[in-house]
Amino acid sequence: MAAVADVTDQNFEAEVLQSKMPVIVDFWAEWCGPCRVIAPIVKDLATRYGDKVKVVKMNVDENQSIPAKYCVRSIPLVLAIKDGVVVDQLLGSKPKEAFEQLVKKVVA
Repeated sequence: MAAVADVTDQNFEAEVLQSKMPVIVDFWAEWCGPCRVIAPIVKDLATRYGDKVKVVKMNVDENQSIPAKYCVRSIPLVLAIKDGVVVDQLLGSKPKEAFEQLVKKVVA
C-alpha cells in the first residue's frame, strides 16, 4: 500500500520527471474546498495502483516555481506524467471514474 508523497519545487525533477514509474501529481492548497473533496480519491489511487504509478501532491502555496512552469492557474489540477511528459490532466473536482481513466492512460 503506497502513500501519497509530498513533492516540492526542490525535489520535483527527481521525484516526478526522473521517475521510472508514471506519476500522478495533485496540485492543491489547504484553503481549497474542491482539493479536499478529491483528496480521498487521490489517496485511494495511491493505495490501489501504488505498484504501477507514483502518486504525489504539491502545495501551490508553499511551492511556486513548478506550478508556474506547468501554468497551474486553478486548483485542484491533477497531471498524469509519464517519462517526464504530461500525458493528460484533470481540472477541478471530478468523479472517481475520471481519475481511474487518468491512471489507465499512463499505466501500460
